[in-house]
Amino acid sequence: MILLHSLEELASVPGPVALAIGVFDGLHLGHQEVIRAAQEHAAQHQGTAVVMSFDPHPLRVLRPAQAPKMLCGLSYQKRLMKRMGITTALLCPFTSETAATSAEAFMDRLVAQCHPLGCVSVGYTWSFGKDRGGNIHSLMDQGQRHGFAVYGVPPIRVDAEVVSSTLIRDAVASGDLVKASRLLGRDYALLGEVQKGRELARQLGFPTANVRPEAELLPPYGVYAVQVEIAGIWRAGIANLGVRPTVELSDAEPSLEVHVFDWSGDLYGQSLEVRLGRFIRPEMKFASVDELKRQIALDVQAAQ
Repeated sequence: MILLHSLEELASVPGPVALAIGVFDGLHLGHQEVIRAAQEHAAQHQGTAVVMSFDPHPLRVLRPAQAPKMLCGLSYQKRLMKRMGITTALLCPFTSETAATSAEAFMDRLVAQCHPLGCVSVGYTWSFGKDRGGNIHSLMDQGQRHGFAVYGVPPIRVDAEVVSSTLIRDAVASGDLVKASRLLGRDYALLGEVQKGRELARQLGFPTANVRPEAELLPPYGVYAVQVEIAGIWRAGIANLGVRPTVELSDAEPSLEVHVFDWSGDLYGQSLEVRLGRFIRPEMKFASVDELKRQIALDVQAAQ
């Protein structure tokens, strides 16, 4: 995937450019519809679909205290976009200067950089520009003036609720991963790089991959039945999400300790995607390592 980092780099993209614009944290069902609209326009007009997002999340600049914890890191977003067939993405820096730019001036810059701008696809309630001065109606006016199409994608509903990143964050934080998966349109998962650990689990007879999740928002700590993608194959396993209170200090960073059934090999440095399934038990501190070992054996049986 080609990752662009400025509006000026859009000049290198073969036109007409079909832009899907938004803050695509989670790439949920609603986001997917916005992106598909741009892909369909690009296919019809032999152009290029580009997913345009912002870094950091605009609220981190506008109202830092209200900024949400992110569901996905950049690596996972890129992986999910590739699965959708996206070949080009623009991660636009969001600064105080960006926030002070009027909606009209922002669109004028986009039009100037694309050769040409074929369409803009957004959620129907999307707003942009200084003081949120731009909306779907002003965007359509700009489209008429500059000759690009505008797709305002209506909200997607699941079980009578409008799909949103906020709703998914609430589901994840409460541990309702079944609901989160329905809203995402895929199994809820965490992605992270396998890091070198103390290999205590190996000494207990259950070798694990120490995955450091990219996501800022995590589900409740505890033991989960999981599926792990290794070399393109999904394998069953068990994982402990948390800070391992029996063997670590109180200020330990959260990690995902993954044990893959009937598999052995070196995963250090790889990025693992881990689908979290059934919740088995909360994370707890045991009186001894032997007690922990006995509980792990019971957990493995439950997960299997």
